[in-house]
Amino acid sequence: MRLQSAIFDMDGTLLDSMPMWQGLGTGLLRHFGVEPAPDLLERLKPMTLRQGVVYCRETYHLDASEEELMAMLERRVDDFYHSEVQAKPGVQKFLSLLKMEGVWIYVATATDRHLAQAALRHAGIDGYFRGIVTSADVARGKEESPEIYERAMRRLQSNKKDTVIFEDALHAVRTAKAAGFRVAAVYDPAAEDDQAELRQLADYYIRSFDEMFEATALE
Repeated sequence: MRLQSAIFDMDGTLLDSMPMWQGLGTGLLRHFGVEPAPDLLERLKPMTLRQGVVYCRETYHLDASEEELMAMLERRVDDFYHSEVQAKPGVQKFLSLLKMEGVWIYVATATDRHLAQAALRHAGIDGYFRGIVTSADVARGKEESPEIYERAMRRLQSNKKDTVIFEDALHAVRTAKAAGFRVAAVYDPAAEDDQAELRQLADYYIRSFDEMFEATALE
């Protein structure tokens, strides 16, 4: 995997944070004594946090305002990123290797900047990155546009040939590949059903960052 620069997604790629996100809707409903339908997670997956709140409030007739529900979830996310989140196995070692090899790296995430900064800091990996670009910065999601990656690439003073994007989500991998980037798909249990397509679509497939040291990963 030859690279001059690398762009990393955060949730599910660098951080073991998807279980928290997957549990938000279920936790919210059970807080109000409501048992969620079996398909809740699939319905919420493509939604933003606010869209999910609106869906849960209207579908399950929750006795709270939209803003009250948002505040509840935001407190949970904030607490998780500040005090619980951990890097995925092998991540810190791999980032250290990239740093030693002189590879410049950036984060491209849909998570709000202040939360991303807190999460990377708590996970102990914030010092490896030259910066962060968020979906809010470019006003477009990864499913809509590759602009988040292109902006990170420009800040890294690199080009698509010498840049590898690390992503766990199928929609993000599709976007990056369609824009001409090289992509390393990173396994996360939250996307179990997408693994076959990720393997086929991506240039590289990483089951775990630990496995990057079982071969000459940067040749």
